[in-house]
Amino acid sequence: MTLLLELVILLPLMLGLRLAGGCMLQQFKGVSQELDVVSLCRNTVLAVCLILLLHIFLVPGAAGQVNSFTWLELGSLKLGLDIYIGGFHIWLALLFSVLVFVSFHFSASYLHRERGFFRFHAVLCFFHFAMLLLVLSGSAVFTFIAWEVAGICSWLLIAYNFGNSRITANATRVMIVQRCGDAMFLMGIALMLLWLGTDQWGSISQSTSGLSELQLTVVSCSFVGAALVKSAQVPFTPWLYRAMEGPTPSSAVFYGGVMVHAGVYLLILIQDLLEQAPFAMLLLLVFGFATVVYGVLVGRTQADIKSSMASAAAVQIGLMFMECGLGWWTLAAWHLAGHAVMRSYVFLRTPSILHNAHNLPVKPLSASSRWLQQAALQQFWLDELMDKSVSRPVVTLATDITYFEDHVLDPLMGVPAPVVSSISNLAQAREQSIGARLDDEADTFARGSGLAGQLTALVAGISHWFEERFILQGVGRDIISLGRRLGHAANRFEQLLLRPRYMVLFVLITVLVAL
Repeated sequence: MTLLLELVILLPLMLGLRLAGGCMLQQFKGVSQELDVVSLCRNTVLAVCLILLLHIFLVPGAAGQVNSFTWLELGSLKLGLDIYIGGFHIWLALLFSVLVFVSFHFSASYLHRERGFFRFHAVLCFFHFAMLLLVLSGSAVFTFIAWEVAGICSWLLIAYNFGNSRITANATRVMIVQRCGDAMFLMGIALMLLWLGTDQWGSISQSTSGLSELQLTVVSCSFVGAALVKSAQVPFTPWLYRAMEGPTPSSAVFYGGVMVHAGVYLLILIQDLLEQAPFAMLLLLVFGFATVVYGVLVGRTQADIKSSMASAAAVQIGLMFMECGLGWWTLAAWHLAGHAVMRSYVFLRTPSILHNAHNLPVKPLSASSRWLQQAALQQFWLDELMDKSVSRPVVTLATDITYFEDHVLDPLMGVPAPVVSSISNLAQAREQSIGARLDDEADTFARGSGLAGQLTALVAGISHWFEERFILQGVGRDIISLGRRLGHAANRFEQLLLRPRYMVLFVLITVLVAL
Protein backbone atom coordinates (compact mmCIF):
# COMPACT_ATOMS: atom_id res chain seq x y z
CA MET A 1 0.00 0.00 0.00
CA THR A 2 2.91 2.34 0.68
CA LEU A 3 4.16 1.71 -2.84
CA LEU A 4 0.73 2.60 -4.20
CA LEU A 5 0.72 5.90 -2.30
CA GLU A 6 4.24 6.68 -3.50
CA LEU A 7 3.04 6.04 -7.06
CA VAL A 8 0.11 8.38 -6.46
CA ILE A 9 2.49 11.19 -5.52
CA LEU A 10 4.95 10.54 -8.34
CA LEU A 11 2.48 10.23 -11.24
CA PRO A 12 1.63 13.96 -11.54
CA LEU A 13 5.29 14.87 -10.97
CA MET A 14 6.41 12.65 -13.87
CA LEU A 15 3.70 14.04 -16.13
CA GLY A 16 4.61 17.60 -15.17
CA LEU A 17 8.26 16.98 -16.01
CA ARG A 18 7.24 15.50 -19.36
CA LEU A 19 5.04 18.46 -20.25
CA ALA A 20 7.60 21.01 -19.04
CA GLY A 21 10.31 19.37 -21.12
CA GLY A 22 8.02 19.34 -24.14
CA CYS A 23 7.27 23.05 -23.67
CA MET A 24 10.95 23.95 -23.43
CA LEU A 25 11.84 21.85 -26.46
CA GLN A 26 8.78 23.20 -28.33
CA GLN A 27 7.43 19.72 -28.94
CA PHE A 28 3.83 20.82 -28.36
CA LYS A 29 2.60 23.05 -31.12
CA GLY A 30 -0.78 23.88 -32.56
CA VAL A 31 -4.34 23.13 -31.70
CA SER A 32 -4.12 19.51 -32.77
CA GLN A 33 -2.07 18.53 -29.72
CA GLU A 34 -4.22 20.33 -27.17
CA LEU A 35 -6.71 17.47 -26.94
CA ASP A 36 -3.89 14.93 -26.54
CA VAL A 37 -2.32 16.86 -23.66
CA VAL A 38 -5.67 17.36 -21.92
CA SER A 39 -6.51 13.67 -22.30
CA LEU A 40 -3.13 12.70 -20.88
CA CYS A 41 -3.61 15.01 -17.88
CA ARG A 42 -7.15 13.83 -17.20
CA ASN A 43 -6.19 10.16 -17.48
CA THR A 44 -3.29 10.66 -15.07
CA VAL A 45 -5.49 12.36 -12.47
CA LEU A 46 -8.14 9.69 -12.99
CA ALA A 47 -5.50 7.02 -12.33
CA VAL A 48 -4.55 8.81 -9.11
CA CYS A 49 -8.19 8.85 -8.01
CA LEU A 50 -8.61 5.15 -8.79
CA ILE A 51 -5.46 4.21 -6.86
CA LEU A 52 -6.64 6.20 -3.84
CA LEU A 53 -10.05 4.54 -3.97
CA LEU A 54 -8.39 1.12 -4.31
CA HIS A 55 -6.29 1.88 -1.24
CA ILE A 56 -9.34 2.98 0.75
CA PHE A 57 -11.29 -0.19 -0.04
CA LEU A 58 -8.36 -2.59 0.30
CA VAL A 59 -7.26 -1.19 3.65
CA PRO A 60 -10.48 -0.08 5.37
CA GLY A 61 -10.00 1.69 8.65
CA ALA A 62 -6.25 2.18 8.15
CA ALA A 63 -4.70 4.93 10.27
CA GLY A 64 -1.32 6.34 11.19
CA GLN A 65 1.74 6.80 9.02
CA VAL A 66 4.52 4.61 7.67
CA ASN A 67 8.10 5.48 6.79
CA SER A 68 8.77 5.59 3.06
CA PHE A 69 12.50 6.36 3.26
CA THR A 70 15.03 8.07 5.52
CA TRP A 71 17.22 10.66 3.85
CA LEU A 72 19.09 12.10 6.85
CA GLU A 73 20.08 10.57 10.18
CA LEU A 74 21.99 12.48 12.87
CA GLY A 75 22.23 10.55 16.10
CA SER A 76 18.73 10.13 17.45
CA LEU A 77 17.29 12.56 14.89
CA LYS A 78 15.90 10.97 11.74
CA LEU A 79 14.47 12.96 8.86
CA GLY A 80 12.58 11.21 6.12
CA LEU A 81 9.31 10.91 4.26
CA ASP A 82 6.50 9.39 6.28
CA ILE A 83 3.20 8.84 4.47
CA TYR A 84 -0.27 8.82 5.98
CA ILE A 85 -2.07 5.62 5.05
CA GLY A 86 -5.64 6.42 6.05
CA GLY A 87 -8.17 8.67 7.62
CA PHE A 88 -8.84 12.28 6.73
CA HIS A 89 -5.59 12.61 4.75
CA ILE A 90 -6.45 9.98 2.13
CA TRP A 91 -9.97 11.32 1.65
CA LEU A 92 -8.68 14.87 1.32
CA ALA A 93 -6.11 13.76 -1.27
CA LEU A 94 -8.92 12.10 -3.21
CA LEU A 95 -11.09 15.23 -2.99
CA PHE A 96 -8.30 17.51 -4.19
CA SER A 97 -7.54 15.13 -7.08
CA VAL A 98 -11.18 15.22 -8.17
CA LEU A 99 -11.13 19.03 -8.14
CA VAL A 100 -7.93 19.06 -10.21
CA PHE A 101 -9.56 16.66 -12.68
CA VAL A 102 -12.53 19.03 -13.04
CA SER A 103 -10.16 21.95 -13.57
CA PHE A 104 -8.31 20.07 -16.32
CA HIS A 105 -11.61 19.25 -18.00
CA PHE A 106 -12.79 22.88 -17.80
CA SER A 107 -9.50 24.32 -19.11
CA ALA A 108 -9.70 22.26 -22.30
CA SER A 109 -12.35 24.63 -23.64
CA TYR A 110 -11.67 27.74 -21.56
CA LEU A 111 -7.99 28.03 -22.59
CA HIS A 112 -8.46 26.75 -26.13
CA ARG A 113 -5.95 28.40 -28.52
CA GLU A 114 -4.28 30.27 -25.66
CA ARG A 115 -0.55 30.83 -26.09
CA GLY A 116 0.27 29.34 -22.68
CA PHE A 117 -2.08 26.37 -22.96
CA PHE A 118 0.59 23.67 -22.53
CA ARG A 119 2.49 25.67 -19.92
CA PHE A 120 -0.68 25.95 -17.85
CA HIS A 121 -1.21 22.19 -17.82
CA ALA A 122 2.43 21.50 -16.91
CA VAL A 123 2.26 23.87 -13.93
CA LEU A 124 -1.07 22.43 -12.82
CA CYS A 125 0.50 18.93 -12.82
CA PHE A 126 3.29 20.19 -10.55
CA PHE A 127 0.68 21.77 -8.31
CA HIS A 128 -1.23 18.47 -8.10
CA PHE A 129 1.98 16.75 -7.06
CA ALA A 130 2.64 19.41 -4.41
CA MET A 131 -0.82 19.13 -2.87
CA LEU A 132 -0.69 15.33 -2.77
CA LEU A 133 2.69 15.48 -1.02
CA LEU A 134 1.41 18.15 1.38
CA VAL A 135 -1.68 16.16 2.34
CA LEU A 136 -0.04 12.72 2.54
CA SER A 137 3.30 13.69 4.11
CA GLY A 138 3.67 12.95 7.80
CA SER A 139 6.90 14.92 8.21
CA ALA A 140 7.16 18.69 8.57
CA VAL A 141 10.19 18.96 6.28
CA PHE A 142 8.45 17.35 3.30
CA THR A 143 5.25 19.24 4.08
CA PHE A 144 7.29 22.43 3.77
CA ILE A 145 8.78 21.26 0.45
CA ALA A 146 5.27 20.71 -0.89
CA TRP A 147 4.23 24.07 0.60
CA GLU A 148 7.01 25.77 -1.39
CA VAL A 149 6.30 23.97 -4.67
CA ALA A 150 2.63 24.96 -4.42
CA GLY A 151 3.66 28.58 -3.84
CA ILE A 152 5.92 28.59 -6.90
CA CYS A 153 3.13 27.10 -9.03
CA SER A 154 0.80 29.78 -7.69
CA TRP A 155 3.21 32.51 -8.78
CA LEU A 156 3.59 30.97 -12.26
CA LEU A 157 -0.16 30.79 -12.81
CA ILE A 158 -0.93 34.25 -11.45
CA ALA A 159 1.63 35.58 -13.95
CA TYR A 160 0.13 33.42 -16.72
CA ASN A 161 -0.18 36.49 -18.99
CA PHE A 162 3.37 37.60 -18.24
CA GLY A 163 3.36 40.21 -21.02
CA ASN A 164 1.26 42.49 -18.80
CA SER A 165 3.48 44.34 -16.30
CA ARG A 166 0.61 44.87 -13.85
CA ILE A 167 -0.09 41.15 -13.71
CA THR A 168 3.55 40.24 -13.13
CA ALA A 169 3.80 42.93 -10.43
CA ASN A 170 0.79 41.45 -8.62
CA ALA A 171 2.22 37.94 -8.94
CA THR A 172 5.51 39.10 -7.48
CA ARG A 173 3.72 40.86 -4.63
CA VAL A 174 1.83 37.66 -3.80
CA MET A 175 5.08 35.69 -3.94
CA ILE A 176 6.80 38.06 -1.50
CA VAL A 177 3.90 38.03 0.98
CA GLN A 178 3.78 34.24 0.98
CA ARG A 179 7.51 34.07 1.65
CA CYS A 180 6.79 35.76 5.00
CA GLY A 181 4.62 32.78 5.90
CA ASP A 182 7.30 30.39 4.66
CA ALA A 183 9.82 32.04 7.00
CA MET A 184 7.48 31.42 9.95
CA PHE A 185 6.96 27.82 8.80
CA LEU A 186 10.75 27.32 8.76
CA MET A 187 11.00 28.82 12.22
CA GLY A 188 8.37 26.37 13.47
CA ILE A 189 10.23 23.41 11.94
CA ALA A 190 13.53 24.56 13.49
CA LEU A 191 11.93 24.85 16.93
CA MET A 192 10.30 21.43 16.50
CA LEU A 193 13.67 19.86 15.76
CA LEU A 194 15.35 21.78 18.61
CA TRP A 195 12.78 21.26 21.36
CA LEU A 196 10.73 18.24 20.27
CA GLY A 197 13.55 16.33 18.58
CA THR A 198 11.33 15.24 15.68
CA ASP A 199 9.68 16.58 12.56
CA GLN A 200 6.85 14.02 12.53
CA TRP A 201 3.37 15.47 12.89
CA GLY A 202 2.10 12.30 14.54
CA SER A 203 4.76 12.44 17.27
CA ILE A 204 3.89 15.92 18.54
CA SER A 205 1.65 14.75 21.40
CA GLN A 206 4.34 12.38 22.75
CA SER A 207 7.14 14.98 22.52
CA THR A 208 5.62 18.01 24.26
CA SER A 209 5.65 16.70 27.83
CA GLY A 210 8.95 18.35 28.75
CA LEU A 211 8.23 21.77 27.24
CA SER A 212 7.14 24.87 29.08
CA GLU A 213 3.99 26.78 28.16
CA LEU A 214 6.12 29.57 26.65
CA GLN A 215 7.94 27.14 24.37
CA LEU A 216 4.68 25.54 23.27
CA THR A 217 3.24 28.98 22.55
CA VAL A 218 6.24 30.07 20.47
CA VAL A 219 6.18 26.89 18.34
CA SER A 220 2.42 27.11 17.89
CA CYS A 221 2.48 30.78 16.96
CA SER A 222 5.13 30.09 14.30
CA PHE A 223 2.84 27.64 12.51
CA VAL A 224 -0.20 29.83 13.12
CA GLY A 225 1.59 32.70 11.38
CA ALA A 226 2.37 30.47 8.40
CA ALA A 227 -1.27 29.38 8.23
CA LEU A 228 -2.52 32.98 8.41
CA VAL A 229 -0.44 33.98 5.41
CA LYS A 230 -1.19 30.91 3.31
CA SER A 231 -4.95 31.11 3.90
CA ALA A 232 -5.10 34.90 3.35
CA GLN A 233 -6.26 35.93 6.81
CA VAL A 234 -6.14 39.52 8.08
CA PRO A 235 -3.77 41.37 7.71
CA PHE A 236 -2.57 39.31 4.73
CA THR A 237 -5.94 39.07 2.95
CA PRO A 238 -5.18 41.59 0.13
CA TRP A 239 -2.84 39.14 -1.60
CA LEU A 240 -5.89 37.00 -2.41
CA TYR A 241 -7.37 39.81 -4.53
CA ARG A 242 -4.11 40.23 -6.40
CA ALA A 243 -4.04 36.50 -7.11
CA MET A 244 -7.24 36.75 -9.14
CA GLU A 245 -5.12 37.83 -12.13
CA GLY A 246 -4.67 34.18 -13.10
CA PRO A 247 -7.00 32.21 -15.40
CA THR A 248 -10.33 31.10 -13.97
CA PRO A 249 -9.41 27.35 -13.84
CA SER A 250 -6.33 28.14 -11.76
CA SER A 251 -8.31 30.49 -9.50
CA ALA A 252 -10.85 27.71 -8.93
CA VAL A 253 -8.31 25.08 -7.94
CA PHE A 254 -5.80 27.36 -6.18
CA TYR A 255 -7.78 30.03 -4.37
CA GLY A 256 -11.19 28.41 -4.34
CA GLY A 257 -10.87 24.72 -3.62
CA VAL A 258 -7.37 23.59 -2.77
CA MET A 259 -4.34 25.72 -1.91
CA VAL A 260 -6.10 28.42 0.07
CA HIS A 261 -7.16 25.69 2.53
CA ALA A 262 -3.56 24.62 3.17
CA GLY A 263 -3.38 26.85 6.25
CA VAL A 264 -6.46 25.26 7.79
CA TYR A 265 -5.05 21.80 7.04
CA LEU A 266 -1.81 22.78 8.80
CA LEU A 267 -3.77 23.78 11.89
CA ILE A 268 -5.55 20.41 11.89
CA LEU A 269 -2.15 18.69 11.67
CA ILE A 270 -0.86 20.43 14.81
CA GLN A 271 -4.08 20.31 16.84
CA ASP A 272 -2.30 18.42 19.67
CA LEU A 273 0.21 21.26 19.90
CA LEU A 274 -2.37 24.03 19.67
CA GLU A 275 -4.54 22.56 22.42
CA GLN A 276 -1.63 23.05 24.82
CA ALA A 277 -1.13 26.70 23.80
CA PRO A 278 -4.23 28.75 24.78
CA PHE A 279 -2.72 31.98 23.47
CA ALA A 280 -2.33 30.49 19.98
CA MET A 281 -5.95 29.32 20.07
CA LEU A 282 -6.99 32.85 21.04
CA LEU A 283 -5.05 34.22 18.05
CA LEU A 284 -6.98 31.90 15.75
CA LEU A 285 -10.26 33.25 17.13
CA VAL A 286 -9.21 36.90 16.85
CA PHE A 287 -7.74 36.74 13.36
CA GLY A 288 -10.53 34.49 12.09
CA PHE A 289 -13.21 36.88 13.34
CA ALA A 290 -11.35 39.90 11.93
CA THR A 291 -11.16 38.18 8.53
CA VAL A 292 -14.88 37.38 8.57
CA VAL A 293 -15.77 41.03 9.23
CA TYR A 294 -13.22 42.26 6.71
CA GLY A 295 -14.37 39.86 3.98
CA VAL A 296 -18.05 40.73 4.44
CA LEU A 297 -17.44 44.50 4.25
CA VAL A 298 -14.99 44.37 1.32
CA GLY A 299 -17.02 41.78 -0.60
CA ARG A 300 -20.10 44.03 -0.55
CA THR A 301 -18.21 46.77 -2.43
CA GLN A 302 -16.41 44.79 -5.14
CA ALA A 303 -17.55 45.41 -8.71
CA ASP A 304 -15.85 42.38 -10.32
CA ILE A 305 -16.99 38.82 -9.81
CA LYS A 306 -13.63 37.23 -8.96
CA SER A 307 -12.87 39.76 -6.20
CA SER A 308 -16.30 39.08 -4.73
CA MET A 309 -15.54 35.35 -4.81
CA ALA A 310 -12.20 35.99 -3.12
CA SER A 311 -13.94 37.89 -0.33
CA ALA A 312 -16.43 35.06 0.13
CA ALA A 313 -13.60 32.52 0.29
CA ALA A 314 -11.78 34.62 2.91
CA VAL A 315 -14.96 34.76 5.03
CA GLN A 316 -15.43 30.98 4.97
CA ILE A 317 -11.79 30.30 5.79
CA GLY A 318 -12.01 32.84 8.62
CA LEU A 319 -14.88 30.78 10.02
CA MET A 320 -12.68 27.67 9.80
CA PHE A 321 -9.96 29.46 11.78
CA MET A 322 -12.54 30.33 14.43
CA GLU A 323 -13.66 26.69 14.56
CA CYS A 324 -10.06 25.62 15.07
CA GLY A 325 -9.65 28.26 17.76
CA LEU A 326 -12.67 26.85 19.59
CA GLY A 327 -11.32 23.30 19.30
CA TRP A 328 -13.98 22.11 16.86
CA TRP A 329 -11.51 20.19 14.72
CA THR A 330 -13.98 17.75 13.14
CA LEU A 331 -16.29 20.58 12.14
CA ALA A 332 -13.34 22.48 10.63
CA ALA A 333 -12.36 19.41 8.60
CA TRP A 334 -15.87 18.92 7.22
CA HIS A 335 -16.16 22.65 6.57
CA LEU A 336 -12.88 22.53 4.63
CA ALA A 337 -14.05 19.67 2.42
CA GLY A 338 -17.49 21.13 1.74
CA HIS A 339 -16.21 24.61 1.03
CA ALA A 340 -13.54 23.26 -1.34
CA VAL A 341 -16.20 21.62 -3.51
CA MET A 342 -18.61 24.55 -3.39
CA ARG A 343 -16.02 27.26 -4.01
CA SER A 344 -14.41 25.43 -6.95
CA TYR A 345 -17.83 25.05 -8.55
CA VAL A 346 -18.69 28.72 -8.04
CA PHE A 347 -15.35 29.89 -9.44
CA LEU A 348 -15.79 27.74 -12.55
CA ARG A 349 -19.27 29.20 -12.98
CA THR A 350 -18.10 32.82 -12.77
CA PRO A 351 -18.37 33.38 -16.57
CA SER A 352 -22.00 32.21 -16.45
CA ILE A 353 -22.74 34.25 -13.32
CA LEU A 354 -21.22 37.31 -14.96
CA HIS A 355 -23.39 36.77 -18.02
CA ASN A 356 -26.55 36.33 -15.94
CA ALA A 357 -25.80 39.34 -13.74
CA HIS A 358 -25.05 41.68 -16.64
CA ASN A 359 -26.18 45.30 -16.04
CA LEU A 360 -27.27 44.60 -12.47
CA PRO A 361 -26.30 47.55 -10.22
CA VAL A 362 -23.98 47.14 -7.26
CA LYS A 363 -25.84 48.00 -4.07
CA PRO A 364 -23.98 50.35 -1.71
CA LEU A 365 -22.68 48.92 1.53
CA SER A 366 -24.26 51.60 3.67
CA ALA A 367 -26.25 54.59 2.53
CA SER A 368 -25.64 56.45 5.80
CA SER A 369 -21.93 55.76 6.15
CA ARG A 370 -19.84 57.04 3.25
CA TRP A 371 -16.52 56.62 5.05
CA LEU A 372 -17.22 52.90 5.59
CA GLN A 373 -18.10 52.52 1.91
CA GLN A 374 -14.90 54.28 0.87
CA ALA A 375 -12.76 52.30 3.31
CA ALA A 376 -14.21 49.00 2.08
CA LEU A 377 -13.62 50.02 -1.55
CA GLN A 378 -9.97 50.62 -0.67
CA GLN A 379 -9.84 47.29 1.20
CA PHE A 380 -9.19 49.29 4.39
CA TRP A 381 -5.75 50.24 3.03
CA LEU A 382 -4.21 47.05 4.37
CA ASP A 383 -1.60 47.00 1.60
CA GLU A 384 -0.47 50.52 2.43
CA LEU A 385 -0.41 49.78 6.16
CA MET A 386 1.70 46.69 5.59
CA ASP A 387 4.09 48.70 3.44
CA LYS A 388 4.53 51.36 6.10
CA SER A 389 4.73 48.99 9.05
CA VAL A 390 6.77 46.15 7.53
CA SER A 391 8.24 46.82 4.09
CA ARG A 392 9.67 50.28 4.63
CA PRO A 393 11.24 49.53 8.05
CA VAL A 394 12.87 46.42 6.60
CA VAL A 395 14.24 48.40 3.65
CA THR A 396 15.49 51.13 5.99
CA LEU A 397 17.10 48.55 8.26
CA ALA A 398 18.84 47.00 5.24
CA THR A 399 20.10 50.46 4.23
CA ASP A 400 21.45 51.05 7.75
CA ILE A 401 23.19 47.68 7.75
CA THR A 402 24.76 48.45 4.38
CA TYR A 403 25.98 51.82 5.68
CA PHE A 404 27.42 50.11 8.78
CA GLU A 405 29.25 47.58 6.61
CA ASP A 406 30.66 50.23 4.27
CA HIS A 407 31.74 52.72 6.93
CA VAL A 408 32.59 50.54 9.94
CA LEU A 409 33.19 46.88 9.08
CA ASP A 410 35.08 47.41 5.82
CA PRO A 411 37.59 49.87 7.35
CA LEU A 412 38.12 47.51 10.30
CA MET A 413 38.57 44.43 8.11
CA GLY A 414 40.80 46.21 5.61
CA VAL A 415 40.60 48.61 2.71
CA PRO A 416 40.69 47.66 -0.97
CA ALA A 417 44.04 47.33 -2.77
CA PRO A 418 43.71 50.59 -4.81
CA VAL A 419 43.29 52.55 -1.58
CA VAL A 420 46.34 50.85 -0.02
CA SER A 421 48.36 51.65 -3.15
CA SER A 422 47.29 55.30 -3.04
CA ILE A 423 48.23 55.60 0.65
CA SER A 424 51.60 54.00 -0.06
CA ASN A 425 52.32 56.42 -2.89
CA LEU A 426 51.42 59.42 -0.70
CA ALA A 427 53.69 58.12 2.06
CA GLN A 428 56.60 57.69 -0.34
CA ALA A 429 56.10 61.20 -1.72
CA ARG A 430 56.16 62.60 1.84
CA GLU A 431 59.33 60.67 2.66
CA GLN A 432 61.09 62.04 -0.40
CA SER A 433 60.02 65.60 0.39
CA ILE A 434 61.56 65.50 3.89
CA GLY A 435 64.62 63.50 2.79
CA ALA A 436 63.99 60.52 5.03
CA ARG A 437 65.14 58.03 2.36
CA LEU A 438 63.38 55.17 4.15
CA ASP A 439 63.43 53.09 0.95
CA ASP A 440 67.19 53.41 0.61
CA GLU A 441 69.13 50.18 0.95
CA ALA A 442 71.85 51.94 2.99
CA ASP A 443 69.41 53.29 5.56
CA THR A 444 69.51 50.15 7.69
CA PHE A 445 68.72 51.97 10.92
CA ALA A 446 65.40 53.29 9.59
CA ARG A 447 64.42 49.88 8.21
CA GLY A 448 65.62 47.78 11.09
CA SER A 449 66.88 44.23 10.72
CA GLY A 450 65.36 40.97 11.78
CA LEU A 451 62.28 40.48 13.94
CA ALA A 452 63.62 42.58 16.81
CA GLY A 453 64.44 45.45 14.50
CA GLN A 454 60.99 45.38 12.89
CA LEU A 455 59.23 45.33 16.28
CA THR A 456 61.42 48.20 17.46
CA ALA A 457 60.59 50.21 14.36
CA LEU A 458 56.88 49.54 14.84
CA VAL A 459 56.92 50.64 18.49
CA ALA A 460 58.96 53.71 17.56
CA GLY A 461 56.48 54.66 14.87
CA ILE A 462 53.53 54.34 17.27
CA SER A 463 55.33 56.39 19.91
CA HIS A 464 56.21 59.06 17.37
CA TRP A 465 52.59 59.29 16.21
CA PHE A 466 51.32 59.56 19.78
CA GLU A 467 53.87 62.23 20.63
CA GLU A 468 53.16 64.19 17.47
CA ARG A 469 49.39 64.16 17.91
CA PHE A 470 48.86 64.53 21.65
CA ILE A 471 51.98 66.27 22.97
CA LEU A 472 53.56 68.42 20.31
CA GLN A 473 50.28 69.66 18.83
CA GLY A 474 48.69 70.43 22.19
CA VAL A 475 47.08 68.04 24.59
CA GLY A 476 44.01 70.09 25.40
CA ARG A 477 42.93 70.91 21.88
CA ASP A 478 43.07 67.33 20.55
CA ILE A 479 41.43 65.74 23.56
CA ILE A 480 38.58 68.25 23.53
CA SER A 481 38.04 67.73 19.78
CA LEU A 482 38.17 63.96 20.20
CA GLY A 483 35.71 64.13 23.10
CA ARG A 484 33.28 66.19 21.05
CA ARG A 485 33.42 63.73 18.17
CA LEU A 486 32.87 60.79 20.49
CA GLY A 487 29.93 62.60 22.13
CA HIS A 488 28.26 63.31 18.79
CA ALA A 489 28.81 59.70 17.71
CA ALA A 490 27.27 58.42 20.96
CA ASN A 491 24.22 60.67 20.50
CA ARG A 492 23.66 59.43 16.95
CA PHE A 493 24.03 55.82 18.07
CA GLU A 494 21.51 56.39 20.88
CA GLN A 495 18.99 57.91 18.42
CA LEU A 496 19.37 54.89 16.15
CA LEU A 497 18.72 52.51 19.04
CA LEU A 498 15.52 54.35 19.93
CA ARG A 499 14.00 53.77 16.49
CA PRO A 500 11.09 51.26 16.55
CA ARG A 501 12.64 48.78 14.14
CA TYR A 502 15.74 48.38 16.32
CA MET A 503 13.72 48.20 19.51
CA VAL A 504 11.62 45.36 18.02
CA LEU A 505 14.79 43.64 16.78
CA PHE A 506 16.41 43.82 20.23
CA VAL A 507 13.25 42.54 21.92
CA LEU A 508 13.13 39.54 19.55
CA ILE A 509 16.82 38.80 20.15
CA THR A 510 16.29 39.03 23.93
CA VAL A 511 13.31 36.65 23.79
CA LEU A 512 15.22 34.12 21.67
CA VAL A 513 18.23 34.27 24.01
CA ALA A 514 15.93 33.81 27.03
CA LEU A 515 14.35 30.77 25.41
